[in-house]
Amino acid sequence: MCHPLVRRYILMDENLPRKIEPERAPESTPIYPDTKQATTGLGFMLRALDHRNYRLFFSGQSISLIGTWMTRIATAWLVYRLTSSPLLLGVVGFAGQIPSFLLAPVAGVLVDRWDRHRLLVATQALAMVQSLALAALTLTGVVKIWHVIVLSLFQGVINAFDMPARQAFLVEIIEKRDDLSNAIALNSSMVNAARLLGPSFAGVIIAAGGEGWCFLLDGVSYLAVIASLLLMTLARVDGEDLAEENLFRQFREGWNYIAGFTPIRNILLLLALVSLVGMPYTVLMPIFANGILGGGPYTLGWLMAASGVGALMGALFLAARRTVLGLGKFIPIMAASFGAGLIAFSFSRTLWLSLLLLVVVGLGFIVQMAVSNTLLQTIVEEDKRGRVMSFYTAAVMGTMPFGSLLAGAVAARIGAPGTLLISGICCIAGALWFARTLPALRRDIRPIYVKMGILPQVASGLQKTCELTVPPES
Repeated sequence: MCHPLVRRYILMDENLPRKIEPERAPESTPIYPDTKQATTGLGFMLRALDHRNYRLFFSGQSISLIGTWMTRIATAWLVYRLTSSPLLLGVVGFAGQIPSFLLAPVAGVLVDRWDRHRLLVATQALAMVQSLALAALTLTGVVKIWHVIVLSLFQGVINAFDMPARQAFLVEIIEKRDDLSNAIALNSSMVNAARLLGPSFAGVIIAAGGEGWCFLLDGVSYLAVIASLLLMTLARVDGEDLAEENLFRQFREGWNYIAGFTPIRNILLLLALVSLVGMPYTVLMPIFANGILGGGPYTLGWLMAASGVGALMGALFLAARRTVLGLGKFIPIMAASFGAGLIAFSFSRTLWLSLLLLVVVGLGFIVQMAVSNTLLQTIVEEDKRGRVMSFYTAAVMGTMPFGSLLAGAVAARIGAPGTLLISGICCIAGALWFARTLPALRRDIRPIYVKMGILPQVASGLQKTCELTVPPES
């Protein structure tokens, strides 16, 4: 006698339209060991590079990002050499990041209206001009601190448009949506590899010839990414309907969409919290390197490299994943790991333990950020992608300057270890809140995954018929 649940499934299945799938080899034993067939190994981890446009983008960005990190280190060194003022170091950092908070939401509306490819070419060209101007001022010996502040502010305005455009553009150069999460993970790997190489190169170049040569090489490196963009072959996206709409109405539409769709809203809220209270730990690293661990510049370099290694490990872990299913749980887990790492680091007084804990810190933040990026890019409606990614930029980059000022003020009163202790507790509290909302978020995301084919219709129908209340992982 057939069990009632089995009989219900058979009757339901008979009424469903049949879709004949081509026969294929099991995933564990692929016929051809190429990147399109393999599900494990290096080829699978690099599968997004099968897309020509993304391969061009990746190669150009890999070169340019090393130059970007060289400029970051050289700028900080130049400011301190000119002024010997920690306050002005903070002012320059604030000037470079505050435009992302103020302009990114509006920039997102324009990213949805304009051709993203042309916008990226323009932002990269302007960034090259900024670096070359800073190089000319420094190499001729006429640079002043106000020059650095103004040019940092100019770069911040460029970034407010460049970052959401770059995030939204990724979908246009990845033809196969299944590879999008891999492309985002490879981007994170690329950023963190540059984060390890750039400062090392900058230290050697500054010692040999001064900061100006770092700025010059950074300016030249933008030619690589501009060339890669110009070599791409893209299908044109019609944006005329959006261009005719009112700018404020589009902004309000994007805001209402984000505020009204719980998964996107909660992901961005947790990102903003962690970026505000957690990420400014980097501002306090000189205090730990010098005053607490008893080291110097080399100790600071090791501490920053350790967090970079953790971030790179996290990005490679995500690159090896096959699907977006199951990613949702990593957001609270990694946010809590990030917070726990900060708490443990605040109590450490030995270098080797501090290095190990910063690996955990770097891994926790980059996985949370990359997973959040992947899920946002997967579930967002296409005509609102630029606006959503602009709020992502504001949540990650726009909150950091306020966090840096807050961390500095708190550290001045209670010390750097106490500040990181509070930061870690706040991150864990945010992770617990997000974990409580995760089942409801999965239910909201399920219809999108079914519509996109990420979840099969038959499995979804069976779950509804049997009234199963436990949703699949998002």
